[in-house]
Amino acid sequence: MGLFTRRSQDNTAASSVATLPVDPALAALTGDYVIDPAHSSIGFTVRHAMVTNVRGSFADHEGSLHLDGADPSRSTAAIDVKITSVDTGIADRDGHLRGGDFFDAETFPLMTFRSTGAAQLGGDAYRITGDLTIKDVTRPLSIDLEFNGSATDVYGNERVGFEGSAEILRSDWSLTWNAALETGGVMVSDKVKLTFDISAIKQA
Repeated sequence: MGLFTRRSQDNTAASSVATLPVDPALAALTGDYVIDPAHSSIGFTVRHAMVTNVRGSFADHEGSLHLDGADPSRSTAAIDVKITSVDTGIADRDGHLRGGDFFDAETFPLMTFRSTGAAQLGGDAYRITGDLTIKDVTRPLSIDLEFNGSATDVYGNERVGFEGSAEILRSDWSLTWNAALETGGVMVSDKVKLTFDISAIKQA
């Protein structure tokens, strides 16, 4: 069951647009939501030394969503991530990531995403596009998401859930530090996989 209904255009008449009936249960999800950081995660995976993966996350983040149950293009998302909260499980590595070789968290404390569009790909699959800013560089990013459903929790909060991923080249955001390996290749891959597991609470 998809979160959004899709509009279909009659190829025989370009000016005629039909809208599929909106499921009342899905339409009821329309509204403003706040991301619950205690039950959400923003993570990344990057190849290390050409042979294994390092996984990390950003524990401190906040964001908001606006969901439109009739028109996905009217749905929006905004997320702010505190760079100092990066956690790969090794303190020295986290300190290196926060420093000038990578994020320079003292000068650029936030990584931000602001959506510019959204669309249904089919079923529960969606794509949200927007601007990702890291350090002083802003570039477009597309995130593929799956709608995991909605529920009312034990405290009476109405929740929705999404999970998704995207791949970026970190060099596009001026994250270029590296070290050559004696056996060839480099210490850290340019390609980074971003992962999102989001639980958001509907606002009154």
